[in-house]
Amino acid sequence: MLAVLDQNDQPLVGEYQFAQVARDGLVVDFAGAVDLLSEMKQRVEERLGRELTHAATGYPPGVAQVEVRATANVVEAAGMQCRAMVDEPSAANAVLCLQDGAIVDVGGGTTGIAILQDGEVVYTADEATGGTHFSLVIAGAHDISFEAAEAMKIDPDQQKRLFPVIQPVMEKVASIAARHVAGFPVEKITLVGGSCAFPGIAQVVEEFTGIPAEVPPRPVFVTPLGIAMHDISN
Repeated sequence: MLAVLDQNDQPLVGEYQFAQVARDGLVVDFAGAVDLLSEMKQRVEERLGRELTHAATGYPPGVAQVEVRATANVVEAAGMQCRAMVDEPSAANAVLCLQDGAIVDVGGGTTGIAILQDGEVVYTADEATGGTHFSLVIAGAHDISFEAAEAMKIDPDQQKRLFPVIQPVMEKVASIAARHVAGFPVEKITLVGGSCAFPGIAQVVEEFTGIPAEVPPRPVFVTPLGIAMHDISN
């Protein structure tokens, strides 16, 4: 995803495209990622009528620095200066502006957690399990390709009957959240990431953790917009 903000952090334009150049939040196909981002950049530039010269990038919390740097290398190889690297749950809070609670970012391959106290991130963690696992379970249950399962997953007409199939994966996400918020005075969990647009996930997390959970509007865009907000001049 590529998002462009104005000087007041208001969205101007963006590009979203499904791809498998990253796995569990890490770049696994560097050349493919660069090509994809370069193409997205060109299309956005044509719509804006100006060149994109700099950007920020995000990464799952807790990964090795070399993996963090790989995301920045993709940005720079696509022709932009990378001016910031921020962990994804912390980026999400740039948009949400929460003072206390937990942000659970369900990405493609991982679930990231950030604990907030007085507006500051005091703890982060990340574990495997995300939207890719939703699709894998659907593909296995219906004996279809991964790509067909992805399309089925985001089809509102299919989601009600798919809920029992992917509920165990939602419960795994909830168990990850429950384990990492234990010991902190968390009174609310906010769920972000594209997979959180699937109806019912907030109820599953709330029932599993015993903590009220909610999904903001358009959760897929929260973290990318927060990452873009970190693209500031040093």
